[in-house]
Amino acid sequence: MPKVRLSGTVHGTDDPGRAVRAKLLYLLFNAGWDIYNSNGDQRITLSNIEKKIIESEAFVFTPGATLEDMFKAISIFVGYQTIDRNLAGKPTVILNSDLSWDPFFAVLDHLNKMGTIKQDHRDFLLTADGPETVLETLEMVRLKGLPDAGREKIGESKSTSFEEPVPDDYIGNVCVFCSATLEESSYLADGRSLGRQLAENNIGCVSGAGRSGIMGAVVEGSVGAGGWTAGSNVPHIIELEGLPDGLSSFWLRPDIYTRMEVMIENSDAFVIFPGGAGTVQELLALMIFKHQKNPLMAGKPVVLFNRLNPQGVRFWAPLIELLNGLCRPGDFVVAENLDEILPAVRAGMNAKVPAEA
Repeated sequence: MPKVRLSGTVHGTDDPGRAVRAKLLYLLFNAGWDIYNSNGDQRITLSNIEKKIIESEAFVFTPGATLEDMFKAISIFVGYQTIDRNLAGKPTVILNSDLSWDPFFAVLDHLNKMGTIKQDHRDFLLTADGPETVLETLEMVRLKGLPDAGREKIGESKSTSFEEPVPDDYIGNVCVFCSATLEESSYLADGRSLGRQLAENNIGCVSGAGRSGIMGAVVEGSVGAGGWTAGSNVPHIIELEGLPDGLSSFWLRPDIYTRMEVMIENSDAFVIFPGGAGTVQELLALMIFKHQKNPLMAGKPVVLFNRLNPQGVRFWAPLIELLNGLCRPGDFVVAENLDEILPAVRAGMNAKVPAEA
């Protein structure tokens, strides 16, 4: 029997989503699906999420969207974008009968307008307004398949890991999560400037080791200023984007989740620059870790760069609105100008970071 992974959790007998989930379970089982996580009590981690994807032939999300649900959904969308072979032909359906997913979709629509998401999320994260429609949508994808993400390989990945120790006089490492596709010149200039500032202040620069877009510019700025610059990437994304020159350390990982994990492990603070679905995925992972009191995030600040674009639009405005309803005060801070980022990072880092020189 084909296996479908069900997301969402039922919170007791009074949960309004209980009846919808029960009907969905009945219809899926009756249609011949083997159901993973039927009770909504299985936990996903960065270490096991790729395994869960490989085990499943389809993914269904239920009403009552949570931070963790959104992380899983955006992770699957990123997999479609980056042509993850483990997601080939596997449909994702979101049952949005309570409209709780609308703010999440609004973020994706906004990023599409801002140019960091090229695909229409509706083509990949299919929505349904009732349990019966979920079954119809799964059958439609079985017959027609999923659309092409519109990306092509630029080469083969022959990369291996290497590591150079962080200099003794460095005060910490900052991980910059950002777009590897946005090529607008003012964004690239900001990326180079941040990379250079980190190096000049004896702060290591960690990134997703992309060669293009803002990510490539951040690396270029740090490397150009002589900074210790590290990153992690995975083979199938390297084949799409390549690797930057000049890295001090590089951690090759098999999937985007263990890639995130090693970046978090090796960083003392995080800056969320303008980005796309991958950047949203990474930010949600940080927020979930904070809520779980994961030791990997202890004492590590998160700074969201809510940059103003030439049309007067703040880049992360819809995402901040979404997070304000799901996160606690202090989970992240917002910087609206480039020169606010480094002071915010220093203010939030642990006691080993000295005052601004």
